[in-house]
Amino acid sequence: MHWNFHQTYTQLPTALFSRVVPATVPQPKLGIINHALALDMGLDPELLSSPSGIAELAGCKVPPGADPIAQAYAGHQFGSFTMLGDGRAIVLGEHVDPSGGRRDVQLKGSGLTPYSRSGDGKAALGPMLREYVISEAMHAMGIPTTRSLAVVTTGERVYRETPLAGAVLTRIALSHIRVGTFQYAAALQDPVLLKTLADYTINRHFPELSDSRIPYTALLEAVMRRQIALMTAWMNVGFIHGVMNTDNMAISGETIDYGPCAFMDRYDPATVFSSIDRYGRYAFGNQPAIVLWNLSRFAETLLPLVNNDRANAVEQAKAILSSFEQDFNDQWSHALRKKLGLFNTEDGDRDLAETLLEWMKLNRRDYVNTFRSLMDGMDAPAGIFIQHPSLLDWWKSWEERRKRQSPSSEESLRMMQRATPAIIPRNHHVEMALRAASVENDFQPLKRLIDALQAPYSHERLRETYQDPAPVDALPYYTFCGT
Repeated sequence: MHWNFHQTYTQLPTALFSRVVPATVPQPKLGIINHALALDMGLDPELLSSPSGIAELAGCKVPPGADPIAQAYAGHQFGSFTMLGDGRAIVLGEHVDPSGGRRDVQLKGSGLTPYSRSGDGKAALGPMLREYVISEAMHAMGIPTTRSLAVVTTGERVYRETPLAGAVLTRIALSHIRVGTFQYAAALQDPVLLKTLADYTINRHFPELSDSRIPYTALLEAVMRRQIALMTAWMNVGFIHGVMNTDNMAISGETIDYGPCAFMDRYDPATVFSSIDRYGRYAFGNQPAIVLWNLSRFAETLLPLVNNDRANAVEQAKAILSSFEQDFNDQWSHALRKKLGLFNTEDGDRDLAETLLEWMKLNRRDYVNTFRSLMDGMDAPAGIFIQHPSLLDWWKSWEERRKRQSPSSEESLRMMQRATPAIIPRNHHVEMALRAASVENDFQPLKRLIDALQAPYSHERLRETYQDPAPVDALPYYTFCGT
């Protein structure tokens, strides 16, 4: 298969992981494989699709050089702290690609581990395909994310509310180090273990910080910067993670764990899709505040490394986190200006954007499609403006604002096209494709959807089939974590 495993995480103290062997499954069969990702990693997709390759992707056969482990971590789950770990996932090892990039190769749904608690260690086909579709769509949109190499069916039944087809997902990540990994190390109250983990993380993800005067405050700031950029990218396309627990926040700045995630159709900051988020903790508009909350928990773990005087360490951490709100607002305002085709900055730009967002909320308008429709009415009111006269005054303000910048309308249009995707994974289309694959064993609708999502900013190649929002009278949409 051309695997090139070189392990570093297993050189850390064994308190952070347990060596395990993936479970053997009775009838592994390839569901879908990511040819482009395989080639990018220097792997042979044809060999991966062979019986031997499928056996490795299913966990029946450990690839040469792999050293399978389940990682230990903790996490605040909906605000409550719990000691956790990989309960149904096994990291085969770190694959080094031809360019020297290091990526974790993880099997999700690969059987019991010491951290499974009362779980069965298995995964159902539907949720694994959901992660494949959404993570690859996020990658195509340029949003930092873990990726999906393959989904293999197991020939087993997985028991949730009903019996479901079993599957194993091969997830690729820069690493699986989370805020929760640091929380786990901190909870063990072993300062050497904590320092070893922090130094390893800096060396793996932020080597430029090694010479910093205080590398651990620099680490906190670097992680914050990546999370702000990630959150801005999520909100730009209407993505709602659904379960932003600290164990689902990757230090690398990648989106990780596509459980009850979904994309917002009608704009409303209070939108929630997760069936277990009954109080809206992880609603669309709450996501920035939750990122800051999670970063605060990360900062707490680093305090012993920052300064022996805890009060001094707290002040240093607070000084870094105090810039979060302004930095996020600056980046979000910049993103909104791009969606409106504005090149320069004026004081009223955020109000102009917020007025449009409030109109969307009051009129239950589609988030992505409304921004796309602006492109049709740049030179003269059309489409949405004619249908909704209440928006004409806003259009006049927008037109006057665009006249106060030097770039042409054509340049503004190109900026807007690069800022708002023509296509996102619409929830109802994702569900139809998942049902066809997991219930009817028909993977063609899924593959057609994935193909359409590969060029999300290609407005010339519109894919109307996948651009329509859910019907207005559709029942509320709920998603589930798969466990």
